[in-house]
Order: sequence, then structure tokens, then C-alpha cells
Amino acid sequence: MSRNIYVKHRPAVIGAGLTLFRRRMLETPKELAWIAAKQALDEAGLTLKDIDCVVIGSAPDTFDGVHMKGEYLADGGAGGVGKPTMRVFVGGATGVMVPIAAWWHVASGHCKTVLAVAEEKMSDADIPHPQAVFRYIWDPVTEVPLQPNLIWIFAMEMHRYMYKCGVKKEDIALVSVKNKRNALDHPAAQVAANITVDDVLKSEVLVWPVQLLDISPVSDGAAAFVVASEDVARRQTDTPVWIDGVGWALDTTSWTNRDLAFPPEYANVAAQMAYRMAGITNPRKEIDVAEVYDPFDYKELHHMEGLGLAKKCEAPKLTKEGVTQRMVTYQ
Repeated sequence: MSRNIYVKHRPAVIGAGLTLFRRRMLETPKELAWIAAKQALDEAGLTLKDIDCVVIGSAPDTFDGVHMKGEYLADGGAGGVGKPTMRVFVGGATGVMVPIAAWWHVASGHCKTVLAVAEEKMSDADIPHPQAVFRYIWDPVTEVPLQPNLIWIFAMEMHRYMYKCGVKKEDIALVSVKNKRNALDHPAAQVAANITVDDVLKSEVLVWPVQLLDISPVSDGAAAFVVASEDVARRQTDTPVWIDGVGWALDTTSWTNRDLAFPPEYANVAAQMAYRMAGITNPRKEIDVAEVYDPFDYKELHHMEGLGLAKKCEAPKLTKEGVTQRMVTYQ
């Protein structure tokens, strides 16, 4: 199957930028966005004048206390003034949907160059934690009386996965150990640490079985891409990163209607769309590197299985055997 039958114009990433990720960064959201955007533009050899369209991604306005966040970031931080500008927000998928939105702007032929910027500064909305804004999303009759929070939901999903697949907490903790060690040589990482499984198991219990070192902390930062059409990409760089496949899907917002032990309706459907577009038929053999969303350590295992990188309930075994490790030895 040709990889180009889905698109009119072949998109490529030609520049990228990334800020530090820390809690309570001194920069404003606009400044964080511009730091990442400027890095991406510099690497692409372009300026804002060369950008046709802008895509912005950010969390809900209440997360960082800025109303009309898209308009706020467009005016300065993301360079959207006087250009077609789109804001993307799809919950936890926002980060990956921003470059996907940039992709379809280019693939459709609407824009030749797109600056895609994702930003978040949650620490400003510390009341005492940004997730307090979610107190209003629950069903007022069936859920509010239980006083749930987001960690609650992930804890139930994690517990169900452990029960259905016979996974030990120690096996899940290996994901946290691996990922924090992977961050040791990354200058922008927030929680780089050389920890052990025992450290994870002894950390504070938030909502069992979720503990403090199982979960990603509140973080401030921004990232940016420049996505360009093939003719621009070949003119600007000898090493464009071609985007051969993208995929997305929406699942029910009701956690009571999901298979908590396996995420087929979103990760699997989105992955299959991307694989078809890229001509991939056996992802476990054809994918060399995977970066899997892990707001909680068990979600990496969950998503590996949804993405077809492991069979159901097999991801903990692959992790334990070192299959997902980088080829790096840490002292």
C-alpha cells in the first residue's frame, strides 16, 4: 500500500523546541510558549513571517487560570497574530493532537508551514492542586455523592488491570524506575531520578494502588514543532522527519462503560488508523522506538497493549524482561 494515498501533500517535521519542565516556572505561559516556538523556528531556519498557520494546544482555561487561553497564547507566545490559528483541546490527548492538527493543515494543502505549540502552566492554579477544577465534571446524582477525583478513576483502572492480568505492583513499579532513569540524561526532564522498585513501593499512598512515585507531578512547560510541506522541507533541511501515519479516536467519557483492564476503543482504534496510513502491518516487529503516554506508570503498560506493541496482559512481562529498556547502562 502506498503511504501517500491519504494525503495531497507529504508533511514533515523540520524543527522542534522544548522548554524545561518544572513546577512553578518563573516564565508566564506566553513566555514558555515562545521559548519552545523560537527553538523550533531556529532549527527549521524560519521566522514567524515564514509561517502560514499556527496550531495551539493547552489544557482547560481553569487549569492555569487564564480565560480564552487560545487567544491569549496566539497574541505573542505562539505567533498566531494575523494568521489562521486553531486551538486544540482533547483532554490527555492534547499533546499529540497538536502535531496531528498541524499535519492535516499541511496534508490538505491549506498551509505549507505550520507552527504547532503546546503549553501548560498548571502550578498557578494550586487550590491546593489543579485537579480541583474537576470537581464539577461528575454526574451530580450517581457520582458526586462519592466525592471522586481523577486519581480515584485511575486507581480503579490500575486495580482492575492488576486483578484481571495477575500483575504485581512490583512489576508496574518497574515502569516508573525505567522512565525516571531514562530522564537522567535529558536536560528538560522534571523528575529524573535513579530510583528502585522499593522506593516506589514505599512512597506515599495517594489512592491505592496509586502511590506518589507512580504518578506524574504537576508541571509547567511547553513544546513546539514546525511542520512543513515536502517542497519546503526539502529546501530547508537534508534530514526532514516525515510523518507517515497519524491516528485518533474518541471514547466514552463515562468511566463506568469502559473495559478498565484494556483500552481498545481509543488507543487501539487510533493506532490502527496510523498503522494503515503508514503501511505497518506488524507493529511489534516494525516499530523501533515507542514513546507511550504514561501519566501513571501502569498506563504505559495499558497503552502498549492498546497500541498492539504487546498482547493483552503481556506488557508487564516484556518490561520485566527488559524489552522496553534503552540500551544504556546506568551506574
